[in-house]
Amino acid sequence: MRKLILKMSMSLDGFVGGPNGEMDWTLRSRSEDGAAWVLETLQQAGLHAMGSHFYNEVASYWPTATDPMAAPMNDIPKVVFTRQKSFDLHAGQGGVPAQEPSHGAASWASARIANGDLADEMLRLKQEPGNYILAQGGADFARSLVELGLVDEYRLVIHPVALGSGFPLFFDLQQPMDLELTSTTQFRAGAMAQVYRPVSA
Repeated sequence: MRKLILKMSMSLDGFVGGPNGEMDWTLRSRSEDGAAWVLETLQQAGLHAMGSHFYNEVASYWPTATDPMAAPMNDIPKVVFTRQKSFDLHAGQGGVPAQEPSHGAASWASARIANGDLADEMLRLKQEPGNYILAQGGADFARSLVELGLVDEYRLVIHPVALGSGFPLFFDLQQPMDLELTSTTQFRAGAMAQVYRPVSA
């Protein structure tokens, strides 16, 4: 069974987004070595899993992006999780799709939709063959994965900033969650990648 890996940027005080969901605080500690670490995580994924809000925010960006991360973001299959009975994939691409969409745009327009029970849908995806499932946004979707105990590995990029308020990742847990630190990578601009796995009961 393949794993679900959650990759998120996080402040020192545990927030994955500012009070209004802003992420500009992550830019101040970006570095080439940090970007390379993220790129490797993206390239090794077999499936991108994301919430519908995150999909709508990024689906129109990546097909024309020149960033090195564009290739794995566009090429790797995607599944969009939503509570909506009917979800319009083209809404995330600015409305009406182009007559002849680029390869990147087509990959986003052909994303699978998962609108059933989150735990059941994720279990089905884990049972499929292929490399790990990578979830990386948005905050509400990530928190739902955490609360349901679906995450097999956390890849957290901790940025040297305290926000004071915002969207916490570990929110409203029913009981404490024990995690094992499996690796730490320090980046030149001050951010640090920490990889954790839940400790089996």
